Amino acid sequence: MVRQLVALLGIEDERLALEWVSSAEAARFAEVVTSFTQKIKELGKSPLRLAA
Repeated sequence: MVRQLVALLGIEDERLALEWVSSAEAARFAEVVTSFTQKIKELGKSPLRLAA
C-alpha cells in the first residue's frame, strides 16, 4: 500500500526500502545503510525536491 502511495506522489519505488536487522547485526546494519545510501545517490535528487 505504501508503494502505491509513493507511486501516486511520483516518487520511484526504489527510494523506499524496508529491511529487518537485529540489534546484534551491526555489520549488516552498516551494509544495508551504505547500500541504500549509494542507491539514493545514483537516483539523484528527489522529484519532490525538484518540484519545489
